[in-house]
Amino acid sequence: MENCKICEGSKNSNNLAFETKLWKATLADDQYYLGRCFIDLKRHASSLSELTKEEILDFLDVVKKIESALKKSFNAEMFNWTCLMNNAYKNTPSNPHVHWHFRPRYRDKFEFLDLIFEDKEFGHHYERKTDRILPEDIRTKIIERIRENL
Repeated sequence: MENCKICEGSKNSNNLAFETKLWKATLADDQYYLGRCFIDLKRHASSLSELTKEEILDFLDVVKKIESALKKSFNAEMFNWTCLMNNAYKNTPSNPHVHWHFRPRYRDKFEFLDLIFEDKEFGHHYERKTDRILPEDIRTKIIERIRENL
């Protein structure tokens, strides 16, 4: 859809972790929460109530795959899923697109590629204002590890 940041962004697959017929999982630039991804519906829909049964069932498969992969890849213990779409309403006309923010959560520190990842808020609401932008080569290795464990 025209003027949709998610539709436009989905054309760039640099950070694609995996996809299904209906959803796309893309690694976020901010990796404060190791393995953080965006899960985007491939077609443009502006609310959860517009999802088809097929999209909902496919999303459940995405949940199972990505949660399992992050447990195997990095010892994630639990996961936060949010579907907010607030930013889409800052502009007029608004143009929301169904997508999920996926944040793996970690009880213990985890070392990957000589980097330490620590979830200092484990057991509490995730920290919203994080900014751990990793170089592309490291993000690529995170994606590779996730794919190995799908």
